[in-house]
Amino acid sequence: MALESFGPEFWSAEGPILPFCGFPYPTRGAVIRLRNGSLFIWSPVPLDQAMRAEIDALGTVRHIVSPNKLHHLWLAEWKRAYPAARLYAPPGLARKRRDLPFDAVLDEAPEPDWADDIDQVLVPGSSVLTEIVFLHKKSQTAIFCDLIQNFPRDWFKGWRGWLARLDGIVQPNHGAPREWRATFRHRERTRQAVQRILDFAPDKVFIPHGEPARQNGTDFVRTGFGWLLR
Repeated sequence: MALESFGPEFWSAEGPILPFCGFPYPTRGAVIRLRNGSLFIWSPVPLDQAMRAEIDALGTVRHIVSPNKLHHLWLAEWKRAYPAARLYAPPGLARKRRDLPFDAVLDEAPEPDWADDIDQVLVPGSSVLTEIVFLHKKSQTAIFCDLIQNFPRDWFKGWRGWLARLDGIVQPNHGAPREWRATFRHRERTRQAVQRILDFAPDKVFIPHGEPARQNGTDFVRTGFGWLLR
């Protein structure tokens, strides 16, 4: 199976482990079926034949979405496979990937095509990276990208493990890396965005880097943003 159920109308797709600043990072994408039967693809991973067969059995790919400007490696591959799908960029990615034919840049408001199924929150305040957090209503899932990382304690070895624990991305102290936290200069705006996510009261939290939360999602988010909320 290329896809694994994460909740009603929500599937997880495991990707490869990639080096990031010398650290091995797992990757994971999401597939959501909207009520009209079309598919919303979040942070896509490589598309092999097995996954494509499963995807096509679920519905028609209509939306291919990147949540922040770091997650763009396989957008072109999916756009070639599904040329009729619309391609969405987060703030900053369209300038970085001028080779990609983006149809729209994401902002605070969800697109009308998915607003009934998925809400979204733009998390501002950082001088280097803006992320869009998506809220899937049917599964009551908050979908974070890099703002919450939750690695098992034995994932990183040697000095990398020590540094990852210091960075605040290893269980039980999950969250955004310490150096990214330091770039949030407008924290009141960031707090307001995170409060919107908490008001959604997520039951689950889906993340690509580390272990997602399949229950107690609101507490998981609150703990992950302890650096901001305390």
